[in-house]
Amino acid sequence: MPASDPALAGHGLGAPTNAPLPDYVDALLAAASYLTQEELAQLIHAWQVGAAAHAGQMRKSGEPYITHPVAVAQVLAEQGMDFKTLAAAILHDTVEDTPLTAEEIAADFGQTVADLVEGVTKLDKLKFRDRQEAAAESFRKMLLAMSRDLRVILIKLADRLHNMRTLGAQSAESRRRIARETLEIYAPIAQRLGMNLVKAELQDLAFAALHPWRYAALDKRIREQPLVRREAMIGIEARLAQQLAKEGLKHRLIGRVKSPWSIYRKMLEEHKSLEQVLDVFGFRVIVETVADCYHALGIVHSAYKPLDGRFRDFIAIPKANGYQSLHTVLFGPYGAPIEVQIRTEEMDLIAERGIAAHWSYKQGGAGGNSPLSRASSWLADLMDSHGGTGSSMEFLENVKVDLYPDEVYLFTPKGRILSLPRNATALDFAYAVHTDVGNHAVTARVDGKLVPLRSKLASGQTVEIVTAKTSSPKPQWLEFVVSGKARTAIRQQLKQIGHEDAVQLGLRMLESALEAHEASIEKLPKGRLDKYLAEQRYPRLEALLADIALGNRMPLLVAQALAGGDEGEASAMRGQPHEALAALGKDRILITGAERGVISFAQCCQPIPGDDIMGFHTTGKGVVVHRMNCPNLADYRRAPERWVDVGWDSDVSGDYATSLRVEVDNRPGVLAQVAAAIAQAESNIDSVDYLERDGSVSVIRFGIEVHDTGHLDEVIRRVRRLAVVHGVERL
Repeated sequence: MPASDPALAGHGLGAPTNAPLPDYVDALLAAASYLTQEELAQLIHAWQVGAAAHAGQMRKSGEPYITHPVAVAQVLAEQGMDFKTLAAAILHDTVEDTPLTAEEIAADFGQTVADLVEGVTKLDKLKFRDRQEAAAESFRKMLLAMSRDLRVILIKLADRLHNMRTLGAQSAESRRRIARETLEIYAPIAQRLGMNLVKAELQDLAFAALHPWRYAALDKRIREQPLVRREAMIGIEARLAQQLAKEGLKHRLIGRVKSPWSIYRKMLEEHKSLEQVLDVFGFRVIVETVADCYHALGIVHSAYKPLDGRFRDFIAIPKANGYQSLHTVLFGPYGAPIEVQIRTEEMDLIAERGIAAHWSYKQGGAGGNSPLSRASSWLADLMDSHGGTGSSMEFLENVKVDLYPDEVYLFTPKGRILSLPRNATALDFAYAVHTDVGNHAVTARVDGKLVPLRSKLASGQTVEIVTAKTSSPKPQWLEFVVSGKARTAIRQQLKQIGHEDAVQLGLRMLESALEAHEASIEKLPKGRLDKYLAEQRYPRLEALLADIALGNRMPLLVAQALAGGDEGEASAMRGQPHEALAALGKDRILITGAERGVISFAQCCQPIPGDDIMGFHTTGKGVVVHRMNCPNLADYRRAPERWVDVGWDSDVSGDYATSLRVEVDNRPGVLAQVAAAIAQAESNIDSVDYLERDGSVSVIRFGIEVHDTGHLDEVIRRVRRLAVVHGVERL
């Protein structure tokens, strides 16, 4: 567009309107030609403001720095983004790197543009321990800004795309670091937001930076396809086009070429050779309506026989990022598979541009199934589950789990569709429904059948979660959940439960130890407790009590230091362990089942309510409970000062792990009979292992959960009644 356009006059641009514009600005204006004349004039004004602010700053390539933000704006203009996004892109580095302020931007271009600029401004790296943590915290801020206005991430992705296109000026180490970050974070975000064109280019650029020789070899092979393959591709395309035309179906047929990165990933993941991966023909059929999509599917299936089990309907069940299409694989000539995608024009635009399509394709763009609404829901859920607590690095790791694209699609009993990462369990599903459902989950029904919470789920299953008010998260849950939301919620709940329980348990242990000195916390001389806390660098009493419960401080030593006044903790070291044991024994700790945060149960003997038990104070673990007949107690007798007198409360509740050794007939169907008997006794099975399988008899170990010894006896009775069972005993 010529700079002398009269529409640009009189806008206070600070330069004659007939002055020639740099080529890079002309390229931006050409890409943004869909804007109004007034908006184009304001875009030039944004360039002038940015150029003045960045005056004297240069890129590592030697170009003026302003060429970078203008190029970022051009990337966004090619996606049809609105004026405010383009203006913010031009100014996105000014607040951080120049004297220009957000207030000045707001005064000139409006508050929205200023907010977008602030949203993409990186945090000051000096605030963090290292560069890695700074990047993680910057990422957290980026997602927070995204949740306020999704245009922030579009600018950020365009910024990263242009940086990747001009990566050559960076050092080799910087190129590798930026490329890895692009593959791990930015390309998955682009995919999660449905922006497949941006994602594919980011992946290929990062691949070229990380593995230049491999990229060059693959790129050359793709471009130099054998003549036979090119002829086969043309033949398939002609046959498909002929069949579609015969049916009078208006369509566009496009041959698809795989990118170097997608070929490389397929070779690694499926252990295929380059020839095997290249020997796949890909086509996309673009039609007008959803009904035409299914009509076209029937046509291509009549042209070539479909492969069994390779049809996917992403129109009826869209991907989490809003992607919709029909996918099928056909038997092609020479035995080569043909991959066909069928979609409408709108679906194709959304598949390529994702949430950016909302600003350039208004029809139905903000509906409940659109990429924009799905991305907004995803971000709200992400910030709700990860945004408030934990370190930046933990946040980043959890979000990575949510970003990777392999997903399973599941149904609630009411027909609502939820998408979860591949290998998701019933417990991941529970947390996807609601955090409270996950925290109180007991078991699940998958397609009507009861299964453990650790059971992995497959697409199409209907899942119902069974809950109980008394149930709460267990540390073992972290071993099998795969979604970031579930992992974060479990950690938060365990921390909360653990800290509260630790404070209460530590208080009881310290008061018990103080009794031996005829003292209590309330009876200590004024200032002595505060002095002790200050000397030991505890900000408050609760922190000391939690440390006592977790075994990091011995209650006897703390009590003697507090009761002994100036003698301090050093003199407490001369205390007699047996006196400590006697002192602790005065206040027996009764287990209710709610103290799981600081009281754990030894795996060597698996105590359950009704057993005679003792506790052992273990550093970092708190009180570990053993049965009195546990063979490992002989080792613990060498440290009697760490023994804790524990017992079961009269109202103990919860489920407790134990194990059964069952001898059965070695024939089909026996395992199911025993499992059914255990289930009939209302016990959950956690694990099953064959200890021996020899001749006519098998020995199986069942890991189960019971309420107490009475419940265990009932389980054993039911199992013993089975004719196929020769013997049952508790391990």
